[in-house]
Amino acid sequence: MRRVAKLSAACLATAALALSATACGKTSSEDAGSTPSGSAKGGIKIGLAYDVGGRGDRSFNDSAARGADKAEKQFGGSIKELTAKTSDTPADRVQRLTDLAQAGYSPIIAVGYTYAPAVQQVAKQFPKTSFGIVDSVVDGKNVNSITFTEEQGSYLAGVAAAMKTKKNHVGFIGGVDTPLIKKFEAGYVQGVHDTNPKVKVDVQYLTHGQDTSGFSSPDKGQQAAQGMLDNGTDVIYTAAGSSGTGAIEAVNGVKGAWAIGVDSDQYNIPGMAKYKSSILTSMVKNVDVGVFDFIQSVKNGKPLAGNNVYSLAKGGVSLATSGGYLKDIQPKLDAAKQKIVDGKIKVKTTP
Repeated sequence: MRRVAKLSAACLATAALALSATACGKTSSEDAGSTPSGSAKGGIKIGLAYDVGGRGDRSFNDSAARGADKAEKQFGGSIKELTAKTSDTPADRVQRLTDLAQAGYSPIIAVGYTYAPAVQQVAKQFPKTSFGIVDSVVDGKNVNSITFTEEQGSYLAGVAAAMKTKKNHVGFIGGVDTPLIKKFEAGYVQGVHDTNPKVKVDVQYLTHGQDTSGFSSPDKGQQAAQGMLDNGTDVIYTAAGSSGTGAIEAVNGVKGAWAIGVDSDQYNIPGMAKYKSSILTSMVKNVDVGVFDFIQSVKNGKPLAGNNVYSLAKGGVSLATSGGYLKDIQPKLDAAKQKIVDGKIKVKTTP
């Protein structure tokens, strides 16, 4: 029987504001007094500190959750989940990780680059606890950095977009204007232009700086996508967490337009079924694999550490084929993938 320590009070308090089915966790002050659901004898106590949106974002956080769920099922034990808020301060993130460490969770996995300073600080204070961080590199003997070559998978998304557009006009929507999301943009734009230099690429970011709401605002994603569609685009790739569900919804309302999902295979995500006919593909980032690998290493007594990169060659990123919409161009996608793997195509990490 799976046992996940869910913190539902904050979810209930914010339900009226929810724009999509996202899981919520308590803030660090609320977490301090909570009690985990317990761990099975000989099991492993997994601590998950999600980025904004949490479990249920149908994208990035859900991929991490799948990795933890698999480990919990295979190894026994328990999972404690805490979720960031858009109003988080650096101190909130530090407290969240500290609470998990003090409660005896190990490994503790911070899902998202915003946790990097907190992991750097807390890992030093708890040297016997294994920490993992997704999408950022933190130095530490007890820290495993789980990173991906997002630009490589996004390049293939760009190839697909350039071959499927009928208007020679496509779009990219980023959740927050950060170096990480710039990797998605850079790969996508390069893939488009390497395939067809005549295709125009519109680029828009939902938020900038410290405002991370761009990853959890489906309304903003929908508005941005609608604006691009009105401007003549017919393929839109969105790298914006749960905000991407809004973009997909907007695309679904326009005949002949395609959406490209991100992180999870959004064609197969529960709750997205009514949009299946518009989801061309998804740039799948296998966060679940990285998370599972790390938990397994801790369970085996040999915790991974350093920067472990999940590349296209290693299956860390890929294009989903669900729906069969890529069948007619699959040979060209396979050829582009092989050139990247062989080093014949160098994909940019900055626009």
